[in-house]
Amino acid sequence: MPHCFSYGQPPIVCFAPNERGARHGNFLQESHKAILANPAWRKRLEKVHTGKRSLPTTERGRWMELDSCTSSDALLMNIFCHPSLSKNGEVAALLGVGPDTTPCFGYKARVPLASGRFDRTEVDLRLGDLLIEAKLTESNFQSAEKILLTAYRDFSEVFDRKQLPQTDDHYLSYQLLRNVLAAHALHCSFCVLIDARRTDLAGAWYAVMKCVKPVALRTKLRISTWQEVAEATPPELRTFLAAKYGISGEGESFLLSPAFGAG
Repeated sequence: MPHCFSYGQPPIVCFAPNERGARHGNFLQESHKAILANPAWRKRLEKVHTGKRSLPTTERGRWMELDSCTSSDALLMNIFCHPSLSKNGEVAALLGVGPDTTPCFGYKARVPLASGRFDRTEVDLRLGDLLIEAKLTESNFQSAEKILLTAYRDFSEVFDRKQLPQTDDHYLSYQLLRNVLAAHALHCSFCVLIDARRTDLAGAWYAVMKCVKPVALRTKLRISTWQEVAEATPPELRTFLAAKYGISGEGESFLLSPAFGAG
């Protein structure tokens, strides 16, 4: 295929815009046009590739994060930048937001620290009062040293520290903990968006949810799947998601099982 490059084992494909920048192999054409027409969305295309060190030296300055076929950010933008989405309204209803809510990608949340300063936690997507953390092929939600998380002002107020998934010196699911703290500080809801086939990620999220102490906050936490979202999209977008990502409306029912309940 033109304008693409693969690296690693197994190989990961990166797509680049064509010479005129009018098309991009990682995006549905209608979504890409909408991205280019919105300055804030277009800037997101310049996000530095997180796997930069894995690329050959000669390629490190060329490829961006959203060029990768495994980029959850690119998948988010393919869906939420599509011009038919607001007219359709079903995805907004699924997520509990207004149909005309403008997506904000890479939202910088100000999460208060005990020192009086703020951590500019990046949230994958903000839709009105809903924060979304999206995962596609990532192996987990990362971990962090306990001293890093206990530096947040509201950490002990929000979480049952003894029950959180952890090792001797690290808390697991660091990204989830930060996002829950962001939702608490902003009085927002928070949703984890994953592939329905990733029962491990669902289990990790439920393990965190059951450790959230404020009942009002716990009721604002939820989980959804790419499959559920795909089923609610317009036909053209639904076809694209099935062909490019293997995502269709099948396979999400495990999330409704009591075995995965938050307790």
